[in-house]
Amino acid sequence: MQSSRIAEPAPLEGSGGRKVPVQRRGPQGSVSRHPTFCHGCTDFIWGLAGYQCDVCNFMSHEKCLKNVKIPCSCIAPSLVRVPVAHCFGPPGHYKRKFCTVCRKSLDSPAFRCEVCELHVHTDCILFACSDCRQCHQDGHQDHDTYHHHWREGNLSSSARCEVCKKTCGSSEVLSGMRCEWCGILAHAACYVIVTPQCTFGRLRNMILPPNCVRLYSRNFSKLHCFRISENLQAEPDPGAQAPHPPAPWALPGRSLQPFPGKQTLKIFDGNDAVKRNQFRLISVPRIAKNEEVVEAALRAYYINDDQQDYELQTFTQQALLSDDVINRNHALDDSNTGPIFRESTPDAWIIRAKPKDEEVIRIYPAWLKVGMAYISLRVNKDSTTQTVIKEVLPLLGSITVFSSSHLIYFSLFSQTSIRQMNQTRFYVVENSKSVVRVNLFIGGLPPQLSAEEYTKILKDELAIKTNVVSVSHVYQAQGAVVLEISCFSEAERIYMLVKDTTVNDKPLTGVVIPEASKIPQNCCPLLVFVNPKSGGLKGRDLLYSFRKLLNPHQIFELTNGGPLPGFHTFSRVPSFRVLVCGGDGTVGWVLGALEEIRHKLVCSEPSVAILPLGTGNDLGRVLRWGAGYSGEDPFSVLISVDEADDVLMDRWTILLDAEEPSEGAENGLAEPEPPKIVQMNNYCGLGIDAELSLDFHHAREEEPGKFNSRFHNKGVYVKVGLQKISHTRNLHKDIKLQVDQHEVELPSIEGLIFINIPSWGSGADLWGSESDNRFEKPRIDDGLLEVVGVTGVVHMGQVQGGLRSGIRIAQGSYFRVTLLKPIPVQVDGEPWIQAPGQIIISAAGPKVHMLKKSKQKQKKTGSLKEMRTDVGMSVTEGGR
Repeated sequence: MQSSRIAEPAPLEGSGGRKVPVQRRGPQGSVSRHPTFCHGCTDFIWGLAGYQCDVCNFMSHEKCLKNVKIPCSCIAPSLVRVPVAHCFGPPGHYKRKFCTVCRKSLDSPAFRCEVCELHVHTDCILFACSDCRQCHQDGHQDHDTYHHHWREGNLSSSARCEVCKKTCGSSEVLSGMRCEWCGILAHAACYVIVTPQCTFGRLRNMILPPNCVRLYSRNFSKLHCFRISENLQAEPDPGAQAPHPPAPWALPGRSLQPFPGKQTLKIFDGNDAVKRNQFRLISVPRIAKNEEVVEAALRAYYINDDQQDYELQTFTQQALLSDDVINRNHALDDSNTGPIFRESTPDAWIIRAKPKDEEVIRIYPAWLKVGMAYISLRVNKDSTTQTVIKEVLPLLGSITVFSSSHLIYFSLFSQTSIRQMNQTRFYVVENSKSVVRVNLFIGGLPPQLSAEEYTKILKDELAIKTNVVSVSHVYQAQGAVVLEISCFSEAERIYMLVKDTTVNDKPLTGVVIPEASKIPQNCCPLLVFVNPKSGGLKGRDLLYSFRKLLNPHQIFELTNGGPLPGFHTFSRVPSFRVLVCGGDGTVGWVLGALEEIRHKLVCSEPSVAILPLGTGNDLGRVLRWGAGYSGEDPFSVLISVDEADDVLMDRWTILLDAEEPSEGAENGLAEPEPPKIVQMNNYCGLGIDAELSLDFHHAREEEPGKFNSRFHNKGVYVKVGLQKISHTRNLHKDIKLQVDQHEVELPSIEGLIFINIPSWGSGADLWGSESDNRFEKPRIDDGLLEVVGVTGVVHMGQVQGGLRSGIRIAQGSYFRVTLLKPIPVQVDGEPWIQAPGQIIISAAGPKVHMLKKSKQKQKKTGSLKEMRTDVGMSVTEGGR
């Protein structure tokens, strides 16, 4: 089908620095016979009164053509001033989503960007426009004004336009526009009216501004830069029977069923595609002319050039599989060019660019203070870098020609790949020596060593070059250092080597971390920690959602280096808050790390909020964050964190000093276990309570795959408890208790529990609400612990059901427990068998600042509802 030529690009105000051309379209009546909707207004297209793009499948009413502002997929990459690569995760199944390249439904496994709202088919991924969000500065650009970053389509059918207030989303087609930063929605014809400057919307005070983040990312993939686990696999779709497809570079192209009178041809775009056996299939009439086939081949590779400048060369299957041809180093035989159709049709074809005396190149400015995206310039064999610079600088608005400027480009031969040649960019930048500073976090080292000792270990294990690598920060208690590296290749080498290195049988961890500084005074960014293993694996979808709503550099996955890399990144931020997504054990992990590192933070007392993902979630209940996350809109969660109230909470230090040798010692001659110190936030249990927790822990270690939901986890707890109903223990005879230097006589009990918060065992009130003149009313910030006893499993079940309370024993601020025999102990859900000895519980330094969800009902204003993003709803829809 012959298409009209694309008009010269014209500037479009409010497009965030991009230019928008007139939409390429085919003749009237080219719309499919299936029910079809306009990609502009989302209304149904009746009869044959519609237009369809031959390249990207954009469909439109005739009346809507004048308002089309969306560039075709074949020219969109050339209109992006500063390309930013996407960060694609593993393939998955995405319901009610459309590919942004070919605009068709994602009815098969597809890819999505982990940073922005982009979805593509597996065989369209190579043609996706590199227009991801720019979340950090790399040292070459420095600006504090932001324009909207518009992304088309995949909006819910209830989305409302910010301009005309009408529905702008659709579940039938790719339509509507959404700003990736502030989340406002608009029609494709309306978004040009929106003020170009973006203020980051309702979450502006929680977002880490991109201009405040520095990350030198060359030699590192986007997965490395955003600390995204490379082995993170999508959750299986119960309705999907087919396995995930191979990587996109191994795909031969989407299968094509030819219509009667047509045939399918295999097209390569150069030697590189031949080596990888990566081709595209096109369907053309059997009597098509050379020009028609060339144009169809260019459209298949999304190339928007004149077909007169290209030709197709025949390439037989035998030659394709020949090692001599594949390894000929760009020296293929060009003598077999000729007509497209002969008596014997070749198996494959290769697109070639015809030799020309002159070429047109595009020169892009490296600075963003000019009003045009690029300058087109003709060059020939006599053109040099200096002549090009001298000619192009005045056109870019530069008053003075920089004597030290030079042209940076990537040299690609047309024989290698026509598309790569088409996408080659030339930039003009000032010739100045840039300072390279890559920050690499190394964890898993032996604790309590000096900087010199850590440097020696790294020299021995990683062979670091001290002339370009230095230790900038040392975290002795955690056994971690931060390396400052002034060489990209050395940084990459160390990062890759760390993955396979162990020190004292402990694997090292390496994390590329950014620098965050110069935060505006009214900004209080949110540092988010997510444990993807908590809460039935809902943490994986939350990672994706929060990366969309905030700056990805604020989001840290706790299974990748723990909480320390996040706190180090925010060490120079004057004011910030923390959101912990996980169970009570995860919250304790983060609070413990904060306690150890707070003296190195400018903001030494950040407030901590909780998104409960665990099984018990007692601390989340007390702070009104709920019994557990059940798929709420992540945008609403962030609003609740922003409106939460700051409260104080006690934390406690537990010293465990065993007096008997550790188990397995020969003849009892070994030294006893060294004292162990743990931190407590919720409660500490001895006896039957800890024994049940220990049995549950062992069952989870044996079959971890089954423990992926709270319902199953609680069912296992019930099963373990029923097995111990008939067991009899006399805990009061095996321990002695001293409270505030006074001996306390214990009643006949099977479990002793020290509680810091009014919630125990998934929400039970163990202390009870009855008034008692002997004790003060418990609070989480009163500096006191309550001591309660239980008589057995039946008593614990009655407490869980709200029928009884525990046996109140004491209340105080300093406790000493003497164990006369090995007894199960658990602290905040972490159980073990404690050897006979002493347990001392005392207050742990200053109180911590926690965020308690406000009781005030959230105002459901229209603006908030419109700014609620579809990415937040991906969690409730099941994500993949």
